[in-house]
Amino acid sequence: MKVLGIRFCSVSGEARELAEFLDHLGLDRSEIGSCVDEVEAMSKDTDFVGALFAAGSSGIEVWPEGPELPSGVLLQLLVDDATAFAANAKRNGLQPQGPVDAHGERIYFLQAPSGIPITIQSPLRKSDSRKADS
Repeated sequence: MKVLGIRFCSVSGEARELAEFLDHLGLDRSEIGSCVDEVEAMSKDTDFVGALFAAGSSGIEVWPEGPELPSGVLLQLLVDDATAFAANAKRNGLQPQGPVDAHGERIYFLQAPSGIPITIQSPLRKSDSRKADS
């Protein structure tokens, strides 16, 4: 089990302004890619669908809030095997929820004692569909 990176995700009514702030800091925006249509459908702001800022294997995601995308922050742990991390969390008394397979990733959900939502996620592999059913 290995942590590959982390992503900070912010969903807010000020998403466009936050993205512009990060632009002005000199961070490089990455292409949003295949999730644009899905985010557009969830967002109130049709002119700004979100922004990704890569930092090695870590990064920042900024999304506008909408009916299906409530305001908040999220810490995403990018790992080599989300299913193994979730099993380890369960053995240690935590209660991860999931998995959900979306955007090419296997995702489990937790909430830290401070209230911040945390996801554990890894790229989907062919063997993941069998693991989710077991």
